[in-house]
Amino acid sequence: MGRLDGKVALISGGARGQGEAEVRLFAAEGAKVVFGDVLHDLGEAVAADVGPNVHYIPLDVTDPGAWQKAVDETVSLYGPPNVLVNNAGILVFGVSLMDMSLDDYMQVINVNQVGVFLGMKHTVPAMIEAGGGSIVNISSTNGIAGYSGTVAYTASKFAVRGMTKDAALELGKHGIRVNSIHPGGVDTPMTSQDALGDAITEEEKAAVYAMLPLGRAAQPVEIAHLAMYLASDDSSYSTGAEFVADGGMLAGFVNPEV
Repeated sequence: MGRLDGKVALISGGARGQGEAEVRLFAAEGAKVVFGDVLHDLGEAVAADVGPNVHYIPLDVTDPGAWQKAVDETVSLYGPPNVLVNNAGILVFGVSLMDMSLDDYMQVINVNQVGVFLGMKHTVPAMIEAGGGSIVNISSTNGIAGYSGTVAYTASKFAVRGMTKDAALELGKHGIRVNSIHPGGVDTPMTSQDALGDAITEEEKAAVYAMLPLGRAAQPVEIAHLAMYLASDDSSYSTGAEFVADGGMLAGFVNPEV
């Protein structure tokens, strides 16, 4: 038996990286999965590779109509969703508060923050129809502590953390749990470019993570396993909480001389 047998999951940002790992793991654990993205070729390829009980749909998370279509298609294919993973996000870093334009700031807010709000707003009615479920919102360690040069990203991820708590308070009476995951550095395409869009070398990545207690970045599947736990009945008494998976980042940095 899979840990997600009988679950119907809707996942945003599932075409690559962490979202793709969630799609693959959820399906392997028995869930029927609908996932969306704006990277259509990659999304269709993932769905074709994973096979039965997985369906890709184009999804711009900033578009209310696209969210409603995703929910409606999920209901039509598999029944009402009892799992939602708000995974889609973008990262802008290395840009100071004074140098960031309002347009760039709002782009991050619209995807990372408004996208999560819309995902919950449009999925919850169907989830109530399903008799309850679990919402997993992907935040970040930037939703707990700041990091210079990431003002828009940090603001959006703090908002995800706050919305998660409010939604948990409102939706508990419907049997819906809402939790947030706060990854540190994860080795994905999104984190493999610098502020100018140039590729970061493996040596540069290694230097960034060397001072963490675990000394490395997370692999996407490691975060997917945490999402699976929160989606499953194993976490049945967890709601309104933050789950950190950061290799010890928030604990502090290692002194290499000790």
